[in-house]
Amino acid sequence: MTGERVCDVGFLSADVELAGTLAIPRRPDPTPGVVMVGGSGPSDRTNDNFFPPIRQHLVEAGFAVLAYDKRGVGASSGDWLAGTIDDFAADAVAALNFLRSQPGVEAETTGLFGHSEGGWVVVRAAARENVPWVVTNGCPGMTPAAQDRHALATALQAIPGVTLHDAEVTLAVYDRLVEAGRRGADFAEATRLVQSFSIPAAVEDLFDEYWSETDEHLWEFTKRKQDHDPIPDVLRLRCPHLATFGGADELVPVADSIGLFATAACHAERHPQATLTVEVFPHANHRVQVRDGTALVSGYLGALTRWITEHIDIDSR
Repeated sequence: MTGERVCDVGFLSADVELAGTLAIPRRPDPTPGVVMVGGSGPSDRTNDNFFPPIRQHLVEAGFAVLAYDKRGVGASSGDWLAGTIDDFAADAVAALNFLRSQPGVEAETTGLFGHSEGGWVVVRAAARENVPWVVTNGCPGMTPAAQDRHALATALQAIPGVTLHDAEVTLAVYDRLVEAGRRGADFAEATRLVQSFSIPAAVEDLFDEYWSETDEHLWEFTKRKQDHDPIPDVLRLRCPHLATFGGADELVPVADSIGLFATAACHAERHPQATLTVEVFPHANHRVQVRDGTALVSGYLGALTRWITEHIDIDSR
């Protein structure tokens, strides 16, 4: 290996101009590629600095890597709050096709990596396109509404002095908001609903942080997304799937997600090439980092590159 070529790039997804960073190892032979898709919210090509060490390891292992700013973020045009999982999946496919078209990149062995919400995105993309493999990290196996409820319940348990009644009241507010979203309530109605509850003092700061970030645009986005079920896409996969999790993930119900993915993997009509591999790193958080730290947990990078390498179709190389 003699280093890497790194450059800023741009490509189109319908009428949206997406911008990203492309890194290609300097080597004489064609290299497999990896498209990295970020998580929820305004995620850029670094996914809040989570992606760079993974990208660097992949490039050193001989992979070309493309990571891009979500639509409406960084140097990309568009508006992520106006988007859907379908839109984000179309963006991932556009990124995949762009990477496959690059000189020195082996198109048929280039696949998708998605973190958190990005896992839902790459699974949808892989269910619809010819993708040789897909990796998800910290991807919930249930709907956003169910996953967010779990995350809220976990956060409530971590607050000193919060009683069972406090938690029940707070979760009841959340459940009412989900119901309001399902019946199409606008942001004004949702705000009135929140104001009608007496939020327990012990959880006021947590709830204020949650609700103060919500405006009309985020509320409409949440309504569109909250009942997205990833399992139909998982059932339609035609390629191997690696699902990695941090065992101490505070945002995702890991055991339930694994169970849902495993049940789908055992479905009688599942494509024979759609194998499932699950890797859980016991003391890692949602980003497979050492809990309360920023370093990736030991063994994660090796497991990632080893699995991708093992699942590349040797016959096509």
